[in-house]
Amino acid sequence: MLAKLKSFVLAFVAVSAFTGCKTEKSEAQKQPNILYIMADDHTGQAWGIYGGILKDYVYAPNISRLAEEGCVLDNCLVSNSICTPSRGTILTGQYSHINGIKTLSGSLYPEQNNIAKVLKEAGYQTSVIGKWHLKKEPTGFDYYCVLPGQGRYWDPILKTKENWEDAHEGGTAYEGFSTDVITDKTIEWLEGIDKNKPFMAMCHFKATHEPWDYPERFSHLYRDQEIPIPGSFYDQGADDTGRSFKGQSVDNLKKRYLQASANPDDTPGFMKYPELPFSVDGLTNNDARYKTYQKYVKDFMRCGAAIDDNIGKLLNYLDENGLAENTIVIYTADQGYYLGEHGWFDKRMINEESVHMPFVIRYPKEIPAGTRNDDIIENVDFSALFADYAGVDYPGAMQGHSFRENLKGNTPDDWRKYGYYRYWEHQTIRPGHFGIRGERYKLAFFYGNGFKSNKYEEGEETGRYWDFYDLEKDPNELHNAYNDPEYQEIIAAMKLEILNQRELLGDTDADNPEILEIITEHWND
Repeated sequence: MLAKLKSFVLAFVAVSAFTGCKTEKSEAQKQPNILYIMADDHTGQAWGIYGGILKDYVYAPNISRLAEEGCVLDNCLVSNSICTPSRGTILTGQYSHINGIKTLSGSLYPEQNNIAKVLKEAGYQTSVIGKWHLKKEPTGFDYYCVLPGQGRYWDPILKTKENWEDAHEGGTAYEGFSTDVITDKTIEWLEGIDKNKPFMAMCHFKATHEPWDYPERFSHLYRDQEIPIPGSFYDQGADDTGRSFKGQSVDNLKKRYLQASANPDDTPGFMKYPELPFSVDGLTNNDARYKTYQKYVKDFMRCGAAIDDNIGKLLNYLDENGLAENTIVIYTADQGYYLGEHGWFDKRMINEESVHMPFVIRYPKEIPAGTRNDDIIENVDFSALFADYAGVDYPGAMQGHSFRENLKGNTPDDWRKYGYYRYWEHQTIRPGHFGIRGERYKLAFFYGNGFKSNKYEEGEETGRYWDFYDLEKDPNELHNAYNDPEYQEIIAAMKLEILNQRELLGDTDADNPEILEIITEHWND
């Protein structure tokens, strides 16, 4: 009898111990994993799921899969459309004027807080692999393996803790195409972590940044096709539209192609364009612009096809390892990009192609499949969303708002009606400006000046300081309606809202009297 009782007790202890282990693991699994995939410049016009003239040309089956299985954001906005500031805002949960990362020369300092630190303290295993672009050594990550600066497409150099040096120094070369290498390194890290603890993996591609290179397996795409051009492709300047700036013309990209063709040895490795030489001999200006577009938009989509291919590889890894159900998967780009609209390439400006961040998110446990959301979300909000899903307190110094309920279809009554935008760099063709973008209307003030710590260009003033667009009547922003009588009451109200947003967010230019003088002089122009 005693022997039977002893056996029962031992069995009970064993079962209890086993059950305890299962409970502990179950508790850990309540915190979802986060796989945050971000490309550079991979604008929504080239995703297919946002429609547009390229939707029947782009190769994006895995982006489409994510959209079918998750939620697509239709009004996700960047607050400063350029690589370094956008990445800084995503990580710090702060606008550029708060985190200090205003321009391409900005840095994220190790002592600054970021969402990786917050999640790491909450027990998450954290990594960032691929493009970093914030110059200083990453902190808050258990593992990092990042490109120096922009990085190169082929045989990329990646820097780890073992060989870190600031800026462009340090690192080891890895054989292959960068998008493939970055994906493989991400999976390699996932293979080695503790499966009983949640993870946040940030997989950041160099693609689709200029010069838009691609692997051989996608070189066949579009060989015998003519890609349609945007309706505003032959726009030659600001006069016809009334806008306040000239913009970065596709004609300037043509000059880059020609210069790289003439001097291939002088082109830096991170800017080696595929399939040169390029020639426009004997062509008119418009025909040369058209030929330039055909090259770069095809290269862009081929480069994007390699991203989609690697998204598929990551999704398959989650499926094969039983991780898909409890993993939030996000695919986005650090900002938008012009693909010939207004005759431009690049980004930076407040126009829709530039400020719209394409964004798709899948979380089978919570987010309804095949849905879309049109609330105004900003990149400052991403950190708040991550903290919410992780079940941790969001730091008071961060400025974002979780949109977790929005994704479930439960938009809070007090959700923002406007996104605040400010571009801090300055050139005469792309001047410094700030403004707000609402559900229908957009208003921006072009103060056309840099700031003392930035080497800004000086040039002739345009004589125009305000751009206003009715996005319902003029979705392509072809007519600056600032002086149209029908909008004067709306514009007056939006000017007050800009001032309100600047005060609310702390962007007051208190340290820049030059800009304050311009605002005072031209606010009522």
